Amino acid sequence: MSPLEGVRVLEIAGLAPGPFAGMMLADHGAEVLRVDRLNGGTGSPAMDRGKKTIGLDLKSPLGVETFRRLAERADVVIEPFRPGVAERLGLGPDDLMAVNPRLIYGRMTGWGQEGPLARTAGHDIDYIAISGILSMLGRAGDKPTPPINILGDFAGGGLMLAYGVLLALIERERTGRGQVIDAAMVDGAALLFAMFYGTGWGPRGTNLIDTGAPFYDTYETADGGFVAVGALEPQFWAVLQEKVGPLPDRGDRANWPEIRDRLAAIFKTRTRDEWEAEFEGTDACVSPVLSATEATTHPHNVARHTFVQVGGTAQPGPAPRLGGSRELAPPAWLDDLESWGLDEGLREKGVLSFGV
Repeated sequence: MSPLEGVRVLEIAGLAPGPFAGMMLADHGAEVLRVDRLNGGTGSPAMDRGKKTIGLDLKSPLGVETFRRLAERADVVIEPFRPGVAERLGLGPDDLMAVNPRLIYGRMTGWGQEGPLARTAGHDIDYIAISGILSMLGRAGDKPTPPINILGDFAGGGLMLAYGVLLALIERERTGRGQVIDAAMVDGAALLFAMFYGTGWGPRGTNLIDTGAPFYDTYETADGGFVAVGALEPQFWAVLQEKVGPLPDRGDRANWPEIRDRLAAIFKTRTRDEWEAEFEGTDACVSPVLSATEATTHPHNVARHTFVQVGGTAQPGPAPRLGGSRELAPPAWLDDLESWGLDEGLREKGVLSFGV
């Protein structure tokens, strides 16, 4: 039995963080119904795997009434709007918890439900900017370098929302009542960097694990590929030198530029695959930098089933792993209207769609 089997989730369609949270819950057995616009599609093949979808007109009184009926049968609602929008639609926490006091209402926003920026637009880059994270990312002497939208949207947003849902489900077992989760990407992103605040962390690109040290960086190979070097500990550094030859004393930071230049020249003498073979099975902490496509066929990932096939497409599998496994299904239209209290008549009235 999957840990979330029997948990019903209503996910109002939105951008990346909400669908990611819904995906994580669906991966572990929750029944997730994605509520899209009336003429919307079945969503993202990856983040909407395992979910069923309907289209619903939430701007019509009958559509709102229908959503409230769905909420009566749900355990969780994921809502992605700016503060105040759900209330104006008649779908805010008070509206839905009035018909279902056990409902867990997860609110996914960038800035949170209050504060000077709460009602303004933003993106991942903005949330990590004001959380202080962006200032830490990049090479020494260069401008801050935003990563793709992992830190704000997915880790600080969707992952934290899924975590909040699990906490609320546990608390509901004790109290019998649901609650509102205020998941803000700026809050979650800041939390991810907890160990770096107030610790004397230096300017970006000058520290041990932000490319400041030559023994924690990437290097180009002869074929234009790259290897990642993470030989932080002395014993790992010693193994690396067994393979590439002796290098200056890294304990003296004045030697770091020379070490970096030496390593850059050494790694350019062979291809990425040749270096992978050279370091295979050692503790030098040197790995090939793989593309997303290459990662799906790497022997370690294959052995662990890190990537799975869903609807004929390779996708990262569920994580973390719990006992047992379950087959992941691609997104699909809802095919069991009755279980959610819906009927064909709603389509005839123009407020519901569930396929073409």
